[in-house]
Amino acid sequence: MVDIRIKNLTKRYGDIAAVDDISIDVEEGELFFLLGPSGCGKTTILRSIAGFCTPDGGEIYFGERRIDALPPHERNTGMVFQNYALWPHLSVRENLQYGLDVRKIPKKEKRERVDAALAMVRMSDQAGKRPNQLSGGQQQRVALARALVINPDVVLLDEPLSNLDAKLRGEMRGEIHRIHEQTKITTIYVTHDQKEALSLADRIAVMNAGHIERIGRPRDIYDNPTNRFVAEFIGETNLIPGKIKAIHEGLIRIETAIGDLVSTRPCTRKEGEPVTCSVRHEAVQIASQVSGPNVFHARVTSHTYLGEVEQFEFDVLGRTLRGISVGHHPEVERGGEVRIAIAQEDVVVLDDA
Repeated sequence: MVDIRIKNLTKRYGDIAAVDDISIDVEEGELFFLLGPSGCGKTTILRSIAGFCTPDGGEIYFGERRIDALPPHERNTGMVFQNYALWPHLSVRENLQYGLDVRKIPKKEKRERVDAALAMVRMSDQAGKRPNQLSGGQQQRVALARALVINPDVVLLDEPLSNLDAKLRGEMRGEIHRIHEQTKITTIYVTHDQKEALSLADRIAVMNAGHIERIGRPRDIYDNPTNRFVAEFIGETNLIPGKIKAIHEGLIRIETAIGDLVSTRPCTRKEGEPVTCSVRHEAVQIASQVSGPNVFHARVTSHTYLGEVEQFEFDVLGRTLRGISVGHHPEVERGGEVRIAIAQEDVVVLDDA
């Protein structure tokens, strides 16, 4: 196992900076996610680590070894591609053997390593089949086994589940988590899927337009977004503009179009300054009380029953707030009048207005 250090990495395509002076430290044995929308630079970073893309500046280290000038075959990385990239004319076993043949691994050791990798991904009984005889989920398992069989220092996953349906994605998330827990190989995983990142990552780098907006653990990023982009991209949220009215004894009162919001969360802004408040959908709840801090009169404009949860849209003084509630509220109907409540600790005052 090795740690990965990326220092001031830059890659430009003409006037466009795909990656703009980015630095990341990935800990040894960590499952680290690069998360962001299409075109944010996450795959460029992954390909730079693999050696398939030459950066215009910066340095990449595996432990103390600088690798950004090495050819791909000298970096000892195992990569899982979005389209699997399996050899169609070779069997599952032969696909796994290919990387070991290139490395001139002895026959007995090669057989043992292929058997172990197939067992790890639960594909031992499919060893003689060709890729076109396998389902998408099975092909993904083979691609993962092929990356692992070479005993890599680092595993790189490029949106590995994007071609699978929702059920298979859920199953493969569990498999990837199990295999990483078993191997503890330092892994970088690229995705635009927030649920994949939140459910699997040890840490996440949220990217936007070639920059890193935030690095942190999934729960901390979700609960404590630092700016509008992170708040909107990770999960779903209501963004409510306002102005800080007062700060007193740990309570922040924000004047907004729906009324005053009170927050107990830390804030870098001062009285009189404009701010944006982030309130997660699950924090907007139908209230039993009729008054108090962060309790508002609302009209139900949309109501969607989804089994385990219900989704609501509320009109509060002309502004739409969205809420999610666990359970069933048969008394709440579209067009009905309700009170909604937001806990003070769920009002996050963002750094940017």
